[in-house]
Amino acid sequence: MSILRTLLLTASAGSLLAQTEFLKPAGIAPANGYSHVVVTRPDKLIFIAGQVANNPKGEVVGKGDLKAQTEQVFQNLKTALAAAGASFDNVVKLNLYIKGYKEESRAVIREIRNKYINTTNPPASTLIGVAALALDDYLIEIEAVAAVVEKRR
Repeated sequence: MSILRTLLLTASAGSLLAQTEFLKPAGIAPANGYSHVVVTRPDKLIFIAGQVANNPKGEVVGKGDLKAQTEQVFQNLKTALAAAGASFDNVVKLNLYIKGYKEESRAVIREIRNKYINTTNPPASTLIGVAALALDDYLIEIEAVAAVVEKRR
């Protein structure tokens, strides 16, 4: 009986792996050592790596300008969501990391964020002030989780 159980568990694990996609969408700077988007099925849970203020060429946008960087980050998230067949309507969780966070930063971030998310039913969110991000010029990094219900056949 334990051999049958092992075979079933192995088959289940194999099908789970077969239902996971790792995406590096065009329109976001190339990922080095990580995937921008991970999609799981059945149904879809989409995990988007922390996005920073890089344009598609990998250049930092808005050095020293939190508003400009936040706009670029949300554009990158929009591109990543679209690559996985989702939109901001599907986002269920946002984690925001802000370098040198000050309370007045929240209003700047929320102004941009509210142009993208469903403000009637906003996603669960966490805002964390940090001392540093991956590169010194980055002021904000945001990661997201989205859920998409697949149409049944």
